[in-house]
Amino acid sequence: MATPNYSYEKRQRELAKKRKKEEKLKRKSERGDAPAEGEQPPAGEAGETGEAGGEQPTGPG
Repeated sequence: MATPNYSYEKRQRELAKKRKKEEKLKRKSERGDAPAEGEQPPAGEAGETGEAGGEQPTGPG
């Protein structure tokens, strides 16, 4: 009976991870800086005037 070649299997897993990571980076770069649907821009950027308004939630009590 042949013994398993663990180093080959490990190398294949590493290559698969590397491919997946590269594809993810490629998708992110294609998407650009525009936020996806349903996402809101981070606080402190577009749409904030600095005034205290009804948009800010108040604490209980």
